[in-house]
Amino acid sequence: MTHFQAFAVEQYLSETEHGVHYNFSESGVHPMSYAELFELANVDRDTLFATLVDYPQVNGDQLLRERIAALYQMAHADNVLVTVGATEANTLVAATLLEPGDNVIRFSPTYEQLAGNAHNLGYEVRSVDMHSTQDWAIDAPGLAAAVDDRTRIIHIVNPNNPTGQVLSAADRELIVAAAQGVGAWIVADEVYSGTERNTDEPTESFWGGYERVIAINSMSKAYGLPGLRLGWLLAPESLIPDLWRRHEYASITATMMSMQLASAALESSARDAITARARGLIRRGFETLQEELSYHKGVFSVVPPQASAMSFVKFDLPVSSDTFAARLLKEEDVLVIPGSRFGVEEHFRFSSALPEEHLRAGLQRMNELTGRILASA
Repeated sequence: MTHFQAFAVEQYLSETEHGVHYNFSESGVHPMSYAELFELANVDRDTLFATLVDYPQVNGDQLLRERIAALYQMAHADNVLVTVGATEANTLVAATLLEPGDNVIRFSPTYEQLAGNAHNLGYEVRSVDMHSTQDWAIDAPGLAAAVDDRTRIIHIVNPNNPTGQVLSAADRELIVAAAQGVGAWIVADEVYSGTERNTDEPTESFWGGYERVIAINSMSKAYGLPGLRLGWLLAPESLIPDLWRRHEYASITATMMSMQLASAALESSARDAITARARGLIRRGFETLQEELSYHKGVFSVVPPQASAMSFVKFDLPVSSDTFAARLLKEEDVLVIPGSRFGVEEHFRFSSALPEEHLRAGLQRMNELTGRILASA
């Protein structure tokens, strides 16, 4: 019997995030209020409030699926299954694709949702490193050694969580070639597409670049709407029924209200306004983070994220990542995620796409603790 593997990152958040004042642990931009969403998406309140609190179309409202499909090349509504967040999408993929004897490739560090599901279902998960000294590039020899004829899924989070890096063209080609060589599926978690720091062009999807691709996304990260709990997967139309049947067991459907609001947010002009908001928070927030990290010279460093609200910060202090995070929480009411939760020491994940005053106040508290640790070393 497979030993159950807890979801290290989410367990940590579940146990620590509620009630903390300076929460820098989240992976998306600062959430919108309903009032802000209604204004940016031009939501007609009367029409929305007249909607019955009923079961919606189980695979996703037709207009919503059409708007999701429009985000991708060569996609249509029948390629889309609407899910309860990207969480359910990853769970459905593991339950649908994997068969006895299969293995899954994951890249480290990464968000463990699909890999953890695969492990807990009894499948082998193989890890391939990404190197911080090479801007988190993939270990090409490691990938070649890990893939074999029982590899069913190569899972990638792009842009990456926790590093915020976007795969280079060379690394994309490596992944596609590895998958093609053994007939594996590429499952691409693309929830941070649209959160780029240096361009307004969203990160290119894996969809359309290879026939065996499942692309996953949600309203949580680039849109600042995690509370809608609405995501989707894009897959070949022939695979959708198998995923849909498992969706009916897992959740039956996302909510009517979530689908209505997501559809409004994904209308082209509303989507432009919402993603512009996200990029503004991300770009200003990272500048503030860099400024505050320089307060103690030589202690903190970070490979600048190309996308996302997150930075995976490296530190040089005589404490572990768990100890540093625990002291931040206890002594300064500041929450970050220790790198140990991603299997990487001397790092922590920090989200900076937040209102400026709040962000700077929390970073100053982190610098105060850092000063105490240095003084006692």
